[in-house]
Amino acid sequence: MRLLCVIVDDNKPFLEVARAMLERQGLAVVGVAANGAEAQLLARELRPDVALVDISLGEESGFDVALLIRPYVGHVVLISSYAEDDYADLLAASPAAGFISKTELSADAIFRLVGTANG
Repeated sequence: MRLLCVIVDDNKPFLEVARAMLERQGLAVVGVAANGAEAQLLARELRPDVALVDISLGEESGFDVALLIRPYVGHVVLISSYAEDDYADLLAASPAAGFISKTELSADAIFRLVGTANG
């Protein structure tokens, strides 16, 4: 069974690159969203196994979006270009399964974090 994934990020070039890379690595990226409203609609409709949510979504906080979509997804994983240490307290208080730096983003990193085997 392939892991179903939604990516939430307001950076369109990143969305395109991340989607292509994760699909090549075996994830099924079933949707992408640029903001919290789109993310909530996708999460409710698709019920993905994992949602990758950028911490900084323009005017919105990825932490707030994580709270909105958590009831509809298996796992929320927060992502950012910044270091995890910059968000340690907020991450600990969030409903997220964890954090992956955008530079370290891969299907394997997601599988390790959410405890799901590929295949």
